[in-house]
Amino acid sequence: MATHNTKHDITVEAAAETVFGLVADVAGWPQVFGPTVHVDLLRDEAGEQLLRIWAMANGEVRDWTSRRTLDRAAGTISFQQVVSSPPVASMGGKWIIEPLGNGERCSVTLTHEFEAIADDPDAVAFIQQAVDRNSNAELAALKTAAEQQDGPDRLRFTFSDGVSIRGPVSEIFEFINRADLWPRRLPHVSRLDLTERVPGVQRMVMDTRSPDGSIHTTESVRLCFADRGEILYKQLQVPPVMSAHTGRWEFRAAADGLVEARSWHTVTLNPAGVREALGQEASMEEARQKVRHALGTNSLTTLRHAKEHVEAPPA
Repeated sequence: MATHNTKHDITVEAAAETVFGLVADVAGWPQVFGPTVHVDLLRDEAGEQLLRIWAMANGEVRDWTSRRTLDRAAGTISFQQVVSSPPVASMGGKWIIEPLGNGERCSVTLTHEFEAIADDPDAVAFIQQAVDRNSNAELAALKTAAEQQDGPDRLRFTFSDGVSIRGPVSEIFEFINRADLWPRRLPHVSRLDLTERVPGVQRMVMDTRSPDGSIHTTESVRLCFADRGEILYKQLQVPPVMSAHTGRWEFRAAADGLVEARSWHTVTLNPAGVREALGQEASMEEARQKVRHALGTNSLTTLRHAKEHVEAPPA
């Protein structure tokens, strides 16, 4: 099979150490990189990582398992897919982060080398297009995150809300999993279009109704894991006050036949969007409180209706 090589680069107005840290922190990737939906860190030992990654590629969710080698001193992170997703036969590459000038800026180079199954020309074109689109998007997002003056600690926050439900985990999981039924089950959901071409991988477009009567449309990708009692998701289009929003529904058996059903949200605020939506004098704390209230209210409403549904006596 023929090997195809790509190279993409960008200059970032931030220290190389800062940029290296963002690339090394795979848990934070869905908040930084638009195409990345979720990353499971399977192993992390002495500069060697094993990852399972779900990401958007040409409008579809694809997943693969990669091995990474991190060399902080050299500023490089090498990666090689262990289990690829067709039509990719093999894929590897390297992040190269080099300081420039006085060390307050750096160059970032992202290389890939790949092979397509059976050297199919259409597959090669598909992979090339996905690599180009994702590489450019990732480098631009990395630059934005690294150069953000407010810093991730002020802009990113995580919170959760929970409800105790008496019933089997499987029934509670199914209530959240069957989002296509939400318009008839949840008062704040007026429309929901759900597609699931691959079992457990859902694409959904949802209209929710606010207390003032306004309608908000969101588009998300969800990864549904019945075996571990979790549904993970990423919002693909976020309102101006955010630059990223990911979440997790989790269901854990507790004592006395109860299940702790909990909704988690991680949000990264967009300072420019906050000022545009809330006014030039608006603080990040004010935006945090408004976002936390809006998302938490919807999640708790969903969990309370799940509780009513599961605990209702048989008809």
